[in-house]
Amino acid sequence: MDIEIICTGDEVLTGKIVNANFSYITQKLEDYGLPVSRGATVGDDRGELMRAFLEAGSRAEFVIVNGGLGPTVDDLSQEMAAKAAGVELELREEWVERMRRHFARRGRTMTDNNKKQAMLPVGAEILDNPIGTACGFAVAIGKARFFFTPGVPREMYRMLEEQIIPRILERTGSQGVIVLKRFHSYGIGESHADAMLKGLEDLAPDGSLKLGFRAHYPQLETKLTVRAASEAEARAMLAPAEARVRERIGNFVLCEDEQTLEGVIQQMMVRQQATLTVVEDFTGGQIAARLTGQEGAEQFFDRGAVCLTRHQKQQLFGLDRALVEQGNGLPLAATLAEKARKVGGSTHGLAVLVSLEPASDTGTQNGTVFIALATSKGTVTREARLAGIRNWVRLGAIEMGLDSVRRHLQGLPLEERTDFEQTRSVAR
Repeated sequence: MDIEIICTGDEVLTGKIVNANFSYITQKLEDYGLPVSRGATVGDDRGELMRAFLEAGSRAEFVIVNGGLGPTVDDLSQEMAAKAAGVELELREEWVERMRRHFARRGRTMTDNNKKQAMLPVGAEILDNPIGTACGFAVAIGKARFFFTPGVPREMYRMLEEQIIPRILERTGSQGVIVLKRFHSYGIGESHADAMLKGLEDLAPDGSLKLGFRAHYPQLETKLTVRAASEAEARAMLAPAEARVRERIGNFVLCEDEQTLEGVIQQMMVRQQATLTVVEDFTGGQIAARLTGQEGAEQFFDRGAVCLTRHQKQQLFGLDRALVEQGNGLPLAATLAEKARKVGGSTHGLAVLVSLEPASDTGTQNGTVFIALATSKGTVTREARLAGIRNWVRLGAIEMGLDSVRRHLQGLPLEERTDFEQTRSVAR
């Protein structure tokens, strides 16, 4: 099977917009056992688009084109698709009516230029877009089946999963169903996880079970994909593999499938009728932002404070000056967590402090993270030295702070060593 992806738009070509859509498409196709053989980025230029469409159509079996389906003059995908396919454009009245209803639901009037989005190559198959006005479509160019998708990420996501992947699987004669299971972890690297799960694919000797990884620091995604005649059969085949992942990766697993770390923390906090106050310095409120970005966060999140200087910490929490003058460390983190819990009237107080080392000539900048979590039963602390660059230290500190809350709520040890740091932890 030969699948190509063409991303369009001057902003994407020049790097003004990071091409995250390409990454998403390739990863999602891979999840379903559909590897991509080639990718290209083309600007808003008729000649270049025509050349890209014809070349891909001469090589590939399937081509996914992303972008260029909007109502403006620089949206050229429909026009060039028709020319490459050797057909005219036609107005699809059914999509015009869909757009009118879409605008009416939002109390807006559709302008005439939106009709351009309903101009499709003659004979094209419409790909539904339930959340936007850009009409996706499929058409034959050369020997390939082309699928045209909107550039808006959330619209493309749904079209890819609900419209395109099922059509590709059907056309390739793939039998049965494919089920994907994902585990999100923090603290182990890709090579370490691969070694820990060695032999897992042997649980399905016929090759129907695939193991894969996607590293996006600070997390690692471990993927299990199985193909079977039915979903029930696929789930049965997945069960022993899932059990092995949980057994071997164990405490490092943050959440599964569509869950997030902050979502898991919220669920446990609400279930335990617990509340949280957070104090941060170098992480700049990003721990609080992760937690409060969820619907219903007010059920457990009391308040957050960002104190970048010693004076701010002392003034806001009434700390002993001698303690503050010692600088960041476990004693200060523990005291701040305890003070934060009392000031916020919370069941839990979290303090995440960072001490950065001077940057090296090579641009690396290591840092030490001091974490403390206080409850009415006492305070647990964790210290970790993170290596890398400034932003990596920040990302690691954010994830480690959140993971410490998750571990405490699940009754797991905070001090478990990770691949990213040299740590030592104590509890008092």
